[in-house]
Amino acid sequence: MATLESFDPRATDTVAKDDTRQTQIHVRLQIPKQYKQEPILSDLISRYGLTVNIQAALLSASAHEDGWFDLELHGTEKRIQEGLIYLNDLDLKIWKDTDEENW
Repeated sequence: MATLESFDPRATDTVAKDDTRQTQIHVRLQIPKQYKQEPILSDLISRYGLTVNIQAALLSASAHEDGWFDLELHGTEKRIQEGLIYLNDLDLKIWKDTDEENW
């Protein structure tokens, strides 16, 4: 079973600005229904240069409930951290899977 922990991207260590190595992270998001018309995942791609792979999602067609996403984010550590800060600034709930083998 996957181990999840609440994730605050601002609490992570500083990332070297010139590090261009690609990496990935698995996160789960809860996107509140009021963001239904906002291009949140698209912004992760266009603003932060990330590749976003949707592993799973729970969405309501009527938009009366929040959306839940399991995402795999690919990019440099710096870009991933910037993207996670963007999500955090939107006050989205973010969980990082600490047991990545179970994804």
